[in-house]
Amino acid sequence: MEKRNLFLILLILGTAFWGISFSVTKLAIGQNQPVLFLCYRFMLATMVLSVIFWRQVKKLNLAIIKTGASLAIPLVLGIYLQTLGITHTSASQCSFVAGITVVMIPLIKLIIYRKSAPLKIWIAAFTALVGLFVISITDNLKIGTGDLYTIVGAFCFAIYLIQIEKESKAGDIVPTIVPMFATCAILTFLLALFQNGTVWIPQEHTFWAGIIFCALFSTAYMYTISNISQKYISAERVSIIYLFEPVFGAFAAHFILGEEITSRLLMGGGLIFMATLISELKWKMPRQMAISSLSKWKKD
Repeated sequence: MEKRNLFLILLILGTAFWGISFSVTKLAIGQNQPVLFLCYRFMLATMVLSVIFWRQVKKLNLAIIKTGASLAIPLVLGIYLQTLGITHTSASQCSFVAGITVVMIPLIKLIIYRKSAPLKIWIAAFTALVGLFVISITDNLKIGTGDLYTIVGAFCFAIYLIQIEKESKAGDIVPTIVPMFATCAILTFLLALFQNGTVWIPQEHTFWAGIIFCALFSTAYMYTISNISQKYISAERVSIIYLFEPVFGAFAAHFILGEEITSRLLMGGGLIFMATLISELKWKMPRQMAISSLSKWKKD
């Protein structure tokens, strides 16, 4: 199996973990502070990955640490804002709105880097945007606080994915993984430290169970696979693959939290899933097909 296809499968598996994590996080946070949950989540992920990537950890230098730290800033902002979003809206809706990243990446690349994505990526992004509109916009054309947090978080996550793509093409991205999560742990610890009334050892079992699941599967596994895969798959395509996440998220929210799967959620989710298919289909424009046919005719 080609590495690209292998990482495609591993990414889709990871989106299942991410989708489930929205419900697990909402259940785990309860009355606790979101930033404390993230602090322990990143700490555990850092410890686990330090063991897995021990050889890379022993060879760390200042340049690698700086790269990891720079990647951590948009990542921790994105996850923190989306975690706040979960506290203001349903887990299923938050998971779908987080998919706005797919629209932001080609736009950011066009504005900042003057690099345009292929036409099918724009079609997929527009289709996903319509799906998100169906899910998020209320009858009086207002957007909720939770959705707003999630959209800003998605922007930060889009910046993170573009940075990962750039770094992975410049060299080996694996050595930066542990410094990145260590920086995330430090930043969330500082945020928790300066918040009033932080209860450092919550008594709820769901809190600690949520940390274990999110640290091992949603963080250590998924972000490692995501970072390595961008050597073979573009940031735009990776972000569209991530749109499997809300599909898993909606069903997880239904079975774990008892949230209703509405017709709007199904309709918008269907459009987002269609965007994923559009981005992966290998189709040609009429002019490309004509050129291809002419080249083949000349060879014959």
